[in-house]
Amino acid sequence: MNEKPLDKEEIESNISKLNGWKVIENHHITKDFIFENFKKSIEFINKIAAISEKENHHPDILLHGYKKVNIKLFTHSFNGLSDKDFKVATEIDKILK
Repeated sequence: MNEKPLDKEEIESNISKLNGWKVIENHHITKDFIFENFKKSIEFINKIAAISEKENHHPDILLHGYKKVNIKLFTHSFNGLSDKDFKVATEIDKILK
Protein backbone atom coordinates (compact mmCIF):
# COMPACT_ATOMS: atom_id res chain seq x y z
CA MET A 1 0.00 0.00 0.00
CA ASN A 2 1.00 3.57 -0.64
CA GLU A 3 2.55 5.16 2.47
CA LYS A 4 2.22 8.74 1.23
CA PRO A 5 -0.78 10.88 0.32
CA LEU A 6 -2.16 10.28 -3.13
CA ASP A 7 -1.94 13.12 -5.62
CA LYS A 8 -5.00 14.51 -7.42
CA GLU A 9 -4.55 12.24 -10.45
CA GLU A 10 -4.31 9.13 -8.29
CA ILE A 11 -7.36 10.19 -6.30
CA GLU A 12 -9.39 10.75 -9.49
CA SER A 13 -8.35 7.36 -10.83
CA ASN A 14 -9.34 5.59 -7.62
CA ILE A 15 -12.65 7.40 -7.09
CA SER A 16 -13.74 6.54 -10.63
CA LYS A 17 -13.76 2.86 -9.59
CA LEU A 18 -16.20 3.48 -6.73
CA ASN A 19 -19.93 4.04 -6.84
CA GLY A 20 -21.43 6.99 -4.99
CA TRP A 21 -18.35 8.04 -3.02
CA LYS A 22 -17.37 11.72 -3.13
CA VAL A 23 -13.94 13.27 -2.79
CA ILE A 24 -13.86 16.30 -0.50
CA GLU A 25 -10.99 18.75 -1.03
CA ASN A 26 -8.64 15.90 -2.04
CA HIS A 27 -8.54 15.16 1.70
CA HIS A 28 -11.18 12.50 2.34
CA ILE A 29 -13.88 10.43 0.70
CA THR A 30 -17.42 10.16 2.00
CA LYS A 31 -20.64 8.33 1.29
CA ASP A 32 -24.11 8.19 2.82
CA PHE A 33 -26.00 4.92 3.23
CA ILE A 34 -29.70 4.84 4.09
CA PHE A 35 -31.39 1.84 5.69
CA GLU A 36 -34.98 1.00 6.47
CA ASN A 37 -34.50 1.01 10.23
CA PHE A 38 -32.12 1.52 13.14
CA LYS A 39 -31.31 -2.18 13.52
CA LYS A 40 -30.10 -2.51 9.92
CA SER A 41 -28.01 0.66 10.32
CA ILE A 42 -26.28 -0.78 13.38
CA GLU A 43 -25.72 -4.14 11.67
CA PHE A 44 -24.03 -2.28 8.80
CA ILE A 45 -21.85 -0.30 11.21
CA ASN A 46 -20.79 -3.52 12.95
CA LYS A 47 -19.76 -5.03 9.60
CA ILE A 48 -17.71 -1.91 8.88
CA ALA A 49 -16.07 -2.29 12.30
CA ALA A 50 -14.97 -5.83 11.39
CA ILE A 51 -13.48 -4.63 8.09
CA SER A 52 -11.77 -1.73 9.85
CA GLU A 53 -10.16 -3.99 12.42
CA LYS A 54 -9.02 -6.45 9.76
CA GLU A 55 -7.46 -3.67 7.67
CA ASN A 56 -6.28 -1.66 10.71
CA HIS A 57 -7.83 1.38 9.06
CA HIS A 58 -10.74 3.07 10.80
CA PRO A 59 -13.26 5.42 9.18
CA ASP A 60 -15.24 8.13 10.87
CA ILE A 61 -18.80 6.81 11.16
CA LEU A 62 -21.85 8.99 11.83
CA LEU A 63 -25.31 7.55 12.44
CA HIS A 64 -28.05 10.14 12.23
CA GLY A 65 -31.77 10.18 11.76
CA TYR A 66 -31.74 6.55 13.05
CA LYS A 67 -31.30 5.11 9.56
CA LYS A 68 -28.67 7.19 7.78
CA VAL A 69 -25.00 6.22 8.08
CA ASN A 70 -22.26 8.52 6.81
CA ILE A 71 -18.77 7.11 6.28
CA LYS A 72 -15.71 9.36 6.01
CA LEU A 73 -12.34 7.86 5.12
CA PHE A 74 -8.88 9.38 5.16
CA THR A 75 -5.49 8.36 6.46
CA HIS A 76 -5.11 9.95 9.86
CA SER A 77 -1.33 9.50 10.05
CA PHE A 78 -0.74 12.08 7.31
CA ASN A 79 -4.18 13.69 7.08
CA GLY A 80 -4.88 12.79 3.46
CA LEU A 81 -5.97 10.01 1.13
CA SER A 82 -4.06 6.77 0.59
CA ASP A 83 -4.64 3.54 -1.30
CA LYS A 84 -5.93 2.03 1.91
CA ASP A 85 -8.87 4.46 2.02
CA PHE A 86 -10.04 3.28 -1.37
CA LYS A 87 -9.50 -0.37 -0.44
CA VAL A 88 -11.67 0.01 2.67
CA ALA A 89 -14.34 1.90 0.67
CA THR A 90 -14.44 -1.00 -1.80
CA GLU A 91 -14.83 -3.49 1.06
CA ILE A 92 -17.62 -1.41 2.60
CA ASP A 93 -19.52 -1.37 -0.70
CA LYS A 94 -19.24 -5.16 -0.91
CA ILE A 95 -21.24 -5.47 2.31
CA LEU A 96 -24.38 -4.40 0.47
CA LYS A 97 -24.01 -6.70 -2.53
